[in-house]
Amino acid sequence: MRIEDHPILGRAERGRRITLTVDGNPVVAFEGEPIAAALLAGGHRVFRYTAKRREPRGLFCALGRCTDCVMTVDGQPNVRTCVTPARDGMIVQTQVGRGKWGGRGGGGKRKG
Repeated sequence: MRIEDHPILGRAERGRRITLTVDGNPVVAFEGEPIAAALLAGGHRVFRYTAKRREPRGLFCALGRCTDCVMTVDGQPNVRTCVTPARDGMIVQTQVGRGKWGGRGGGGKRKG
């Protein structure tokens, strides 16, 4: 599933096929589409874990308001992936809590 008509970014234009690295794994995307759209299309549902209770969060509002979709992108934590266009070679990590600069925010797949 891909977002074809985003309420903020408008109608999706298909850019060229690119590859993102998400928690160490390649994910196919189209240049310029929201990172969250590529993740959903690739089967990713958990984008971050909450600070206090480590509860999983994913895409919720898709408007850039709720921050449930924040992830660490190219070492920068708290990037709202629902409104951030994908670029070839981006490194995206699942964020835990408030994240940390440099991409070492405890990202990656959780066990259990």
